[in-house]
Amino acid sequence: MKLFIADAFTQNVFGGNPAGVVITGGDTVFPPEDIMLKTAAELRYSETAFIRQTGEREFTIRYFTPASEVDLCGHATIASFQCLLDAGIVKDGKEYTAVTPAGDLKISISSGFIMMEMAPGDFRSRIDSDEALCELYGIMGIPYEAVNNEGRQLYPEIISTGLPDIIMPVSSRRQLAELTPDFDALSALSEKYGVTGVHAFTLDNAKPEITAHCRNFAPLYDIDEEAATGTASGALTYYLYTNGITGKGRLTFLQGEAMGRPSQILTDIDNTDNSVNIRVGGSAAILVRGEISL
Repeated sequence: MKLFIADAFTQNVFGGNPAGVVITGGDTVFPPEDIMLKTAAELRYSETAFIRQTGEREFTIRYFTPASEVDLCGHATIASFQCLLDAGIVKDGKEYTAVTPAGDLKISISSGFIMMEMAPGDFRSRIDSDEALCELYGIMGIPYEAVNNEGRQLYPEIISTGLPDIIMPVSSRRQLAELTPDFDALSALSEKYGVTGVHAFTLDNAKPEITAHCRNFAPLYDIDEEAATGTASGALTYYLYTNGITGKGRLTFLQGEAMGRPSQILTDIDNTDNSVNIRVGGSAAILVRGEISL
C-alpha cells in the first residue's frame, strides 16, 4: 500500500492542514477497522484517509481521526486526490466520484486545484437565547458580544454540508485570536448539540480577496484546533449565503494563522435549479511518499 503525507489547502509544505493518505492499490480491500484506527493514531494527524479504487473514475474513501472514524473530512479529501494525481492514478482536467460515508461527492481536478462538491446545506438550528450564547462564548474563552453585519445581528448556527458544526461569528480578528476554549467543556457541548465542533469566523478587516478569517476546534474528536477544515468551510459558505452576506461566486477563507500554518480555502457557490450548490477546494503539497505494510 502507498503511504503519503500531504499538506492540504496550501501550495507549500509545512503550511495548510496535514493528512495521512493510504492508497490500497489494485483490488486490495480496506484493512480491518482497528488497524486503520491504529494507523491514524500512529500518524497522529487530525485525519488519515484510506482510499480504494472501486470504479474507473470512482474511489471509496474512509476517514479516521486518532480517536474514531468520521463520515467525511474535507482537507483529507483534497489531500487524497492530490496523492492520487501524484501517483498517476487520476488525471488533471477530469472529474471523479468520491464514495464516502457522508454520500457520493463529485471531485474535479483543474490545473492542480481540486474542488469537491459538498452535501446540500442543512440548517439545523440557531443559538440565540441569552443563556445559550453566554454558555457557548464562555466555553470558547471570550465574553459574548453581539456581532452585526450591515445592521443585522448574526447568531451562531448549526449547519452541515457533510458534517454539522456550530458556525460562530465573532466581532473582530482580535477576538478571534483571543479564543482559548475549555476543551473538556467544548467536547461536552459538542455532544449536547450533536456537532463535530465550533468553526469561528470574523468578517473584520477582511481584504477584498479574503472573505473571512477562521479558526476551528473539534476536541470531541481529539482535534483541539485544525489548520484547515473543508467541511466547516462549506457550512460557513452556506451560512454567509443564507444570511445575505455573500452571493454567488468564489469565496476565500484564511485559517490556521493562529497555528503558524496558514491555509487558504476556496469555495464556490451557485443556486442553479433552485438549489444551493457548494464546492470546497484548493491545492495540496506532498511531504512524504512511501509504502506501508498493514
